[in-house]
Amino acid sequence: MVVELIRNPGEVELSPRHRALVNYAIKLTREPARMQESDLQPMRDAGLDDRAILDTNMICGYFAFVNRLADGLGVPLEDYWKDEPNP
Repeated sequence: MVVELIRNPGEVELSPRHRALVNYAIKLTREPARMQESDLQPMRDAGLDDRAILDTNMICGYFAFVNRLADGLGVPLEDYWKDEPNP
């Protein structure tokens, strides 16, 4: 399901809470300069508090940071990723 979620996020059935988290993470990953305070509202509407929102932001940011470090240093992917097609 995770690979399918990455490939086609709109086609995977999710709870409102998980949908809000995924939509936020996608925008933060793809368009970080376009993030606005209003992007937090769907997560609040889904019942997430400020701590959960901060955790989501920090996890997403950490993954972006680590991936850019690895990509920038030419770190090869683990063997199990080589069989996955690029989305």
